[in-house]
Amino acid sequence: MLELIGITRPWLKPVNLRLARGACGVIMGPSGSGKTLLARAIADLDPNEGEVIWNGAKRSATPAPEWRRMIGYVPAESGWWADRVGDHFLSGARPEPFITATGLPAEALDWPVSRLSSGEKQRLALARALTVSPRVLILDEPTSALDEASKEKVETLLMEQREKGLTLLVITHDPGQARRIGDAFWRIGKGVVTEEAAP
Repeated sequence: MLELIGITRPWLKPVNLRLARGACGVIMGPSGSGKTLLARAIADLDPNEGEVIWNGAKRSATPAPEWRRMIGYVPAESGWWADRVGDHFLSGARPEPFITATGLPAEALDWPVSRLSSGEKQRLALARALTVSPRVLILDEPTSALDEASKEKVETLLMEQREKGLTLLVITHDPGQARRIGDAFWRIGKGVVTEEAAP
């Protein structure tokens, strides 16, 4: 289980929530409401107060690199620091099944980053995150730049990974997507998180 106890930071009121292992939680809310602030706090990427617990392991007692391997985070706009796509994947990793599952060819590993569209970057960033086998994956608007066919492929891949035990926390503006993939739902507004029914 993923548990948040009093997570807070500037512009974010204390958050308490629980997400069962292997479930998909969905966070919705208007732009600027604090969704990304919360995601980055859970992943321990920005200073914040409170505690996050994953299956009994406390964030406060876990080395940061180990925590960030367990709790993966894919931002809405992923970082690309090398010229070639494949240079962004860990040596020895086998990302090809994840890449092809999103509708891209395995040869995308040899593409220059400069040729990637926003949607291709989103799908490759997801594949990159999955290759390190996180226990929880937080996704910030993972399909915002995708057409319906590509969005369906990504959602299918996420549900397949969930069936294998991956816990998902997805930020989305798409109520249809929330209904298709979500088990638990929260809305955030002005830094306050409240649980709600399916949209």
